[in-house]
Amino acid sequence: MKKTLLFTSAALITAAATFTAVNSQDNEMSFFITSVGSGDGANLGGLAGADAHCDALASAAGSRGKTWRAYLSVHATANSPAINARDRIGFGPWYNANGVEVASNLNVLHGPSNNLNKQGSLSESGDTILGRGDTPNQHDILTGSTLDGRTVDDGSNHTCNNWTSSGAGSAHVGHFDRTGGGANPTSWNSAHGSRGCSQEDLVGTGGNGYFYCFAID
Repeated sequence: MKKTLLFTSAALITAAATFTAVNSQDNEMSFFITSVGSGDGANLGGLAGADAHCDALASAAGSRGKTWRAYLSVHATANSPAINARDRIGFGPWYNANGVEVASNLNVLHGPSNNLNKQGSLSESGDTILGRGDTPNQHDILTGSTLDGRTVDDGSNHTCNNWTSSGAGSAHVGHFDRTGGGANPTSWNSAHGSRGCSQEDLVGTGGNGYFYCFAID
């Protein structure tokens, strides 16, 4: 009888440890705001450069085995179609660095009940980004996107030449802290356009060249 109880206890402990490990893995970070930008305004090296930046920051923070994508839309060119940010980032769910779910799927992410705000939208290290009311205000997040996560298609340059320029056009941005000015001040992904694409212009508008990163797996 004692031997049976010992085996049963050992099995329960093993099962609990396995559940904890699986649960921890399920809640691993799969979303963050970059803690640093490119340093060259909205020139991120295109989508490939932005994705690489996400991966480097995630790796430095200890994330392993995930494929990271920047939440950025790009305009169509003579050689390529437009790309929507929402089509790049997988299907969810997504968790911040503290293991808190920020959105369960794409519809929730782009709806009114997501958990993207100053408390939920953390850096890869779990730090809170400076927002409106802080010094300096860095709440503008590069997206180039509409409210539903698609390219802003009105004939103007809203992506700083598809994230390759610090001098041409403007960057459409969201407010991670869900407050401020612009046409949609409470939008995390589509609040207004920046005054330009340089680092100075992004800072002057209320940002620092940060963008959102999502894991697609």
